[in-house]
Order: sequence, then structure tokens, then C-alpha cells
Amino acid sequence: MTSDWLQRVASSVPRGFSRYYILELLQAKPHTGKEIIDAAVEQSEGRWRPSPGLIYPLLGRLLDEGLIEESKDGKYQITKKGRATADDIEAVGKIVRNQLDVLMRVKNVGRFVAMDLIERMGMMASVLGQNSSKMTKEELQKYRKFLESELRKLDENEKEIKIE
Repeated sequence: MTSDWLQRVASSVPRGFSRYYILELLQAKPHTGKEIIDAAVEQSEGRWRPSPGLIYPLLGRLLDEGLIEESKDGKYQITKKGRATADDIEAVGKIVRNQLDVLMRVKNVGRFVAMDLIERMGMMASVLGQNSSKMTKEELQKYRKFLESELRKLDENEKEIKIE
């Protein structure tokens, strides 16, 4: 019984991941719900098998938020608003990857900080992703400027950090 629970927890993806996975997948080309599920299974080499009970309600929410649209042939495609959201997610991802790279180089202390950072960024991405459709244009612009500012700071700091 415990091993079943552990297996489910260990194989699950972080909260909010499915939402961003779908947006990223739809940037390449339109997919049906089944194709999205099949792509997830294939790309994860069977480690992640999202259920229709996860994917179809999520597609409904993404439709309601205007991040995707459904074509006449039943395939879902990303909208302009969805692309902007996916671009913001990618910007946050670059920040996290750069920070993790530096932190992982400073041995165990860096690993603890990196784990904390991953948790915080996951929570932030989830909250922002769920609320982006409710943000005003002004709030989205502020968010974008904040991310760009943080990226510039990171680029400047990266030049100053020397790890041997």
C-alpha cells in the first residue's frame, strides 16, 4: 500500500506543469486531446500518463481563458494570448535555469538553495498562470517589465560570478 502511494507521488508532475506543457506543445502545431496525452506519454518515455480527466478539463479552462482555441477538426491551437503567456513562462524558465546553474556549482549549499528556489518558482508560476487571464493589460505589462528587469540583472550578475 505504501509503495503504491510512493510510486504515484514520485511519478507525478509538479502542480501546474500540465497547463504549461499543453501550451508549449501547441506552439509547435495543433493537437487533439488524445494527441496531447499520447505526446506526453511518448516524451516522458511512459513515466507520465496524463488521464483524460486531467487533460480535457484543463483544455476547457485554457479555452475559457482565451489561451487556446478549438478548430473545426477538433484540434486545439494556441492563440496570440497563449503565445504571450508561453513566452513569459519561457523567460521565467531561463531565469531559473541560470540561477540553478550557478547554485549547483557551489556544492551542497547551492543544492539546498536550488531546491528552495525550484519550489518557490513552481508556486509563483502556478499562481501567475492561473491568474494571467484575470490580469489587466497594465498588470501584464508590469509583469513583463519585471521579468525583463530580472533577466537583465541576472545577465549582469552572471558576468561578475567566477566559480573555479
